[in-house]
Amino acid sequence: MENPLKKTLNLLCIASYFKGVDFLKSASAQGCNVYLVTSKKLENKPWPREVLSDIYYMNQLEDGSWNLEDLKAGLAYKMRSTPIHRIVALDDFDVERAAFLREHFRIPGMGQTTARHFRDKLAMRMCAMEAGILVPPFSPLFNDEQIHQYTRQTAPPWVVKPRSEASSAGITKVHNTEELWELLNHKLAHDRHNFLIEQFTPGTVYHIDSLTVDGQVVFAQASRYLNTPFEVAHGGGIFRSCTVAYESQEEKELLKLNEQILQAFGMRFSASHTEIIRSTENGQLYFLETSSRVGGAHIAEQVAFATGVNLWEEWAKIEVAMARQQPYVLPQVKREYSGIIISLTRQEYPDDSGFTDPEICWRIQNNPYHIGFILTSNSRERILYLLDEYAQRIYSNFHASAPAPDKPAH
Repeated sequence: MENPLKKTLNLLCIASYFKGVDFLKSASAQGCNVYLVTSKKLENKPWPREVLSDIYYMNQLEDGSWNLEDLKAGLAYKMRSTPIHRIVALDDFDVERAAFLREHFRIPGMGQTTARHFRDKLAMRMCAMEAGILVPPFSPLFNDEQIHQYTRQTAPPWVVKPRSEASSAGITKVHNTEELWELLNHKLAHDRHNFLIEQFTPGTVYHIDSLTVDGQVVFAQASRYLNTPFEVAHGGGIFRSCTVAYESQEEKELLKLNEQILQAFGMRFSASHTEIIRSTENGQLYFLETSSRVGGAHIAEQVAFATGVNLWEEWAKIEVAMARQQPYVLPQVKREYSGIIISLTRQEYPDDSGFTDPEICWRIQNNPYHIGFILTSNSRERILYLLDEYAQRIYSNFHASAPAPDKPAH
């Protein structure tokens, strides 16, 4: 066997969205040969080609997915001349693809069973429940009698969720059994086994963004959504999030539950993004979902400005350290507060020059019909004040809303 401490690592990264540029650069800076597989339609995106050893393109099927047999055959041909030592999924939709390839080519990392804990919302809930972690009452949609039993025992409203979509895409809220069966029998029909039903739980939603090394969480940042992702996707709201108060009881409870979730799900080494809700009714924390990747919607930048930790860069360092059997060292972490606000706009390129507060450390750019900022301060109260003020100004002068898609384009 080749000594992992001496060999040059060949990393295959899979990205069906344009993201992970900092990961690719970080892995290359550590002496890895970085290969990227992405969708053909993303060929003209500004990938950092200067750090890539090669880039390959997959054609999308009608439903936006890739042909896994073609992907496997392509990697088999590549491996005749170039051994691949690690495979990394840069987006939610790539987790199962990466696990499929690892299993076939016997490459170390998360296999298909564990990968389902981080992609399949039904598997997540079952795993959490088995570990004694609270989850809102749920049921699979396989069996009619099981569904009838669930609706008799669980009060509406309910949400019907796709098991393998990202974020709030494809979620439908139903208020009674008539609406539910109309949805199941007509809209979902033969596809209903790919969905689950869950009791709608009003409450405060949090996200915890973490780094795990050798099964231990070495970094975690807790933040609170000021508008839940469901509200933003389905109600046309403005996306906002802010760091939870450091050393507060709230933060301690969230970080503890996040560790329990990741350990129960079998996380070994990766970045992760976990969502937890505190029920308005009883004040208890419930698991919503998790993922083995960096959070989207510029949450990585929000975390970086508050802590100094670039989740993409550190995730690459962790992957390389684990492959080389070397220790990973977390950089020094600062403890400032950050908040993010993003909105769709009526204007293609909105003029944000009227926002001049010194707390602004980042502005959304080159993204038509969007306006957004990240703010940092030593004062959480200042961040919350500005997020409220900016939301009012954006709503009055810029905001637009669009209906949530039934399914996102992969």
